[in-house]
Amino acid sequence: MELCTRTFTSFLLSNSFFSSNPPLLPANAKATVFKFNSLKLSSFSPHIHLFQPFHSPHTSFSSPFTVSAASSSSSVAVGTEQDRLPAELNVTETEQLNSTVKLHVEVPPLVCEDCYKRVIAEFMKQAKVPGFRPGKKVPEDILISYVGRQNVHKATIESILRRTISHAMTSVTGRALQDSVRIVTKFPEMEKTYSSLGSLRYDVLVDIAPEIKWIPDDNAYKNLKIVVEIDSDIDAKITSEQEFKRRYKSIGALKVVADRGLQVGDVALLDISATTIDQDESNVKNIPSAESKGFNFDTEDGDKVLPGFLDSIIGIHRGESKSFPLVFPETWTQENLRGVHAQFTVECKELFYRDLPELDDSIADKLLPGCSTVEQVKDYLLQRCLEVEQTAREQATDNAILDRISKMVEVDIPQSLFEEQGRQLYGANLLEIQAKMKLNEQQLASLSSPKAVNQYLEHQKENITNLIKQNLAVGDIYRRENLQFATEDLVKEVENSIAEFKRQNQEYDEERVKDQVQEILEGAKVLEWLREHAEIQYITR
Repeated sequence: MELCTRTFTSFLLSNSFFSSNPPLLPANAKATVFKFNSLKLSSFSPHIHLFQPFHSPHTSFSSPFTVSAASSSSSVAVGTEQDRLPAELNVTETEQLNSTVKLHVEVPPLVCEDCYKRVIAEFMKQAKVPGFRPGKKVPEDILISYVGRQNVHKATIESILRRTISHAMTSVTGRALQDSVRIVTKFPEMEKTYSSLGSLRYDVLVDIAPEIKWIPDDNAYKNLKIVVEIDSDIDAKITSEQEFKRRYKSIGALKVVADRGLQVGDVALLDISATTIDQDESNVKNIPSAESKGFNFDTEDGDKVLPGFLDSIIGIHRGESKSFPLVFPETWTQENLRGVHAQFTVECKELFYRDLPELDDSIADKLLPGCSTVEQVKDYLLQRCLEVEQTAREQATDNAILDRISKMVEVDIPQSLFEEQGRQLYGANLLEIQAKMKLNEQQLASLSSPKAVNQYLEHQKENITNLIKQNLAVGDIYRRENLQFATEDLVKEVENSIAEFKRQNQEYDEERVKDQVQEILEGAKVLEWLREHAEIQYITR
């Protein structure tokens, strides 16, 4: 989560102080969302602009205590972080759930009076009171009557908040997360307190960097024992042989079978329908996902369809239909079909056999342009498949490690951190959808709506939580093990990323790019360290 110098904006204009939701999408939606996000802590600036411009019923002028979104030059700072208050604040800190701290701030009358005087002085400078030259001192009662007592009170409360917030946040300096600060006291309540007592009380909620607890102890991530499941589909030897066979079959001609039924090696064009089997016929239902019209079935791929399907249609002739029962295995991909008893009806529309050329070096160039022998083709395909297998193995290993360490940490995740991570993921998904489908403005607006985003956050809660735990665990390991990466790697990757942004004519923030690249390099170093210190077992499924 990005935590940098913070400048507050009007909570009547943006409602940012009273909202627990950060911006709908990342500020720079075109920026790449990286896997590892480190926490950077926020400092606080007291330049808070809280109110809408004041308009006098007599003459319009801008309040010195407001600022427009377009320009901040109209704002008047009434305090700095070094601004000494005439009296001490009374701040009570209470820990809340989800790494949140509640600060109850009591501002004494002396501070409120000082802020009131500053407000009056600023209004005195800028108000154009009829009958008084600009800049000339106006009696306080006339100025208040002109400006309006309620507006003076509002501006004073704004001045108090702006001037005291940085002092109130002292106890959480270095721990507070950016964009997580919100004043939860209702403004009318603050007005009532100030009007009646001449003092001010308000409550602030702020999310802080969460603490990580390793289970069972701080050394839990060392000497991991990881079991990595590798899909048999990525086995280099198997996949290279399958690719070679596919290429060989592709250069053969399909010819119509006229005098026999289906046998292994043929290709059939099938119409398939399926229903559930039930003694009560009223409960029999179609199985749409198991039905197909004009299904091009290569019998050599019989192991990729429902067990028993190929055996049930062996011998079928063109124009013939067969009906037979099958049971979906418990390992079937679609969970709702596991264990289901189904009645299949298959009609063979067309039946072909392959007329393949002799497998010798004369067809090598057809199998793979540039090759002169069949062995060259096989060697090349095996090498490419080995590269794919290695990449997949490494990715599977990293995923297994990250999954393990996410289960070894306990973290009280702040809501602001959860929402930011979720919104970044949603923003990246939306950009991907936009790139593929070219959404129109109405579709984009619908997908960007608060309702759509909140539904995503709810549905992906577990995944987002696990990702945050992984990120925090990785960052913690990087610090604990004092890992480092080469500066030249950072410079090179930043240059490459910026070049890619420019190539695609995309906006970017160079500092943000640098931060994200640094996070990736840190994550890569941690995974490298964990692989070196882990006992890893690979099994094929």
